[in-house]
Amino acid sequence: MREDVIQYGGQSIPYHLPLDINELNEEFQQYLNFGGYPEVVLSEKIQKDMGRYVKNDIVDKVLLRDLPSLYGIKDVQELNRFFTYIAYNTGNEFSFEKMSKESGIQKETLKRYLEYLEAAFLIKVLNKVDINAKRLKRITSFKIYLTNPSLRTALFSPIKAVDDEMGNMVETAVLSQWMHRENLALTYARWKDGRKEGEVDLVLVDDVRFKPIWGVEIKWSNRYFEKPQELQSLIQFCKSNGFKSALVTSIDKTGTKEIEDLYFTFVPASVYVYNIGNVTLKMKTD
Repeated sequence: MREDVIQYGGQSIPYHLPLDINELNEEFQQYLNFGGYPEVVLSEKIQKDMGRYVKNDIVDKVLLRDLPSLYGIKDVQELNRFFTYIAYNTGNEFSFEKMSKESGIQKETLKRYLEYLEAAFLIKVLNKVDINAKRLKRITSFKIYLTNPSLRTALFSPIKAVDDEMGNMVETAVLSQWMHRENLALTYARWKDGRKEGEVDLVLVDDVRFKPIWGVEIKWSNRYFEKPQELQSLIQFCKSNGFKSALVTSIDKTGTKEIEDLYFTFVPASVYVYNIGNVTLKMKTD
């Protein structure tokens, strides 16, 4: 990586950019699949049977032993099944109604399980706001992310860059890096405008003024770099909040696109994840 700058909000922002984006994306793929466990990265033997390693380390120790003894959970296999269901669907939007129907678990029990799993730092629940970052009075739906993307690959199988799951895994990777920053009011925005629905993947909210600070659209695609006019939700979000700029991730495209007097800064998802982690590390060590 080299020290460079990107253009954002009419300013030059210091940023680390790769010497070779293809090489970085290969490393990013490794991070998604094995990166949460240093011992896995360093051992090809463990990589070949990562499921067993993580099962022994995470599932058996935390889900089947520590959490039940801490919280008095009686049906440990039900909790295990519920966590597996969440892990497979990391990055999706959930509702208690839908989860209860699909899992056969009572809503009150589901709420407790989510609290337990979040307290154990296995998941992060992201609440929804409307287009102007107003929190909804009644929480009916929310997103759930694994705190570590490689938990999913351990429980199921490693993913490739072309797999459909990459979008949600990239979102999970972004969230997993932001989670290391303390006291950030991270949300996602979703709203209805007549028959149309809009969504912005990640929104940082000023919890004092109840206003959005920025919005990021997390994509594993170069399509929107070529066709930024298709980012209608992000355009609407920016205009509604008086923003002139927003950030959008891509596979390997970097640059700024102007659309409807807005400036969208595109950076590869792998570069964005690296920079979040790098700045967080500096903040904690300085």
